[in-house]
Amino acid sequence: MNLIDVTSELNTEAECFAFLEKMRWPNGVRCVVCGNNRISRITRQTPSKNKRAQFYQCLEPICKQQFSVTSGTIFHDSRIPLNKWFVAISLVMDAKKGISAKQLQQHLGFGSYQTAWHMTHRIREAMKDTSGSLLHGTVEIDETYIGGKAKRRGGRVRNQKPRSEKFDMVLGMREREGRVKFVHIDDGKTTTIRKAISENIHPKTANVYTDSAAVYDFAFHPDLKKRHRAVNHTIQWIVPGTSIHTNTVESAFSLLKRGLIGSFHRVSIKHLHRYLSEFEHRFNERKNGQRFEDMVSRTAQTSPLPYQKLIAEPTQE
Repeated sequence: MNLIDVTSELNTEAECFAFLEKMRWPNGVRCVVCGNNRISRITRQTPSKNKRAQFYQCLEPICKQQFSVTSGTIFHDSRIPLNKWFVAISLVMDAKKGISAKQLQQHLGFGSYQTAWHMTHRIREAMKDTSGSLLHGTVEIDETYIGGKAKRRGGRVRNQKPRSEKFDMVLGMREREGRVKFVHIDDGKTTTIRKAISENIHPKTANVYTDSAAVYDFAFHPDLKKRHRAVNHTIQWIVPGTSIHTNTVESAFSLLKRGLIGSFHRVSIKHLHRYLSEFEHRFNERKNGQRFEDMVSRTAQTSPLPYQKLIAEPTQE
C-alpha cells in the first residue's frame, strides 16, 4: 500500500481497527495475556477520548482480561487516531532520506512537536532488526563517523576522522545485492570490531571486502580471514581486474549521511541506534511491495516505548 491507498482505504477508525487486527492476528484474535482464542468483541456506546471504541473480552474463566487491538503495541495508550498513525508509518517508510518530526507535525496537524517526535521514535523502535539473521555471500565492510569536527587539509573540509572527541563510530556491513546492517560501536579497536563482525556476518560467508585499515587484519576469525581482501583507497577505489571494492556499502552510507544532515540536521547519540534501525530497515525493504503491511505487522509485535523511558538518561533505561 502506498500513501494514497492508506489515506483512501484506512480513513476511519473502524477500517484501521480491522486492518490492524488482521495484521496482528492473521489466524484470529487471541488474548494478549493467556493466549486463548475464545474472546468477545465489545463496542463502547459512550464515546471516550482516551480509549479505543472497540475492545475484546477474554472468555477464559480464570483470565477474563479486557484488551484492545493496540494493547502491548507501539500504539498502546496513544490518543492519536490510528489513521494518522498509518499515514505517519507510510511517510517514514517511503521517505528515502527520512522525514523529520517537525515535518510530520505539520503534515498531521499536531499541536505539539513532542507528539510527533515521540511517534517517530516509536516507529523507529519497530524497525529494529530482531531476526538475528547473519549476512552471507559477498559482504563489504566500512566505517564512518557521526558528529565531531572534520579535519581540514589544503583548505578543504574532508569527511575523515574528526579531531573532536565528541564523535561516534558506525560500522556498515552490506551484502552484494542484498541487505545492509549499521552498527553503532564505541571505538575502532580490534576487539570491538571483531565482536560486531561475529554478531552480524556468517562465518562461512564467501568473501569479505574492506579498505586497507590495519584493524581488519586482526578482526576476523582465522577461517574468515582467508576470504578477506582489501582495497587501498589511497591509490584506488577498486582492485584492477577484480570485484574487490567497498563502493556498495559506501552508497548505503551516503543515504544515511544525507538523511542525517539534510532531514534531521543533527541527532542525539543517545538515540542514534534508532535512526540507524530506520535507515537500515528502509534500505532493506525498498523493493518490497508489501513493506507497509509488513511494517504494520511489526508495530503490532513491538512493545510500547513510553515517553518517560525515551527521555530518560541512558543509565536509567
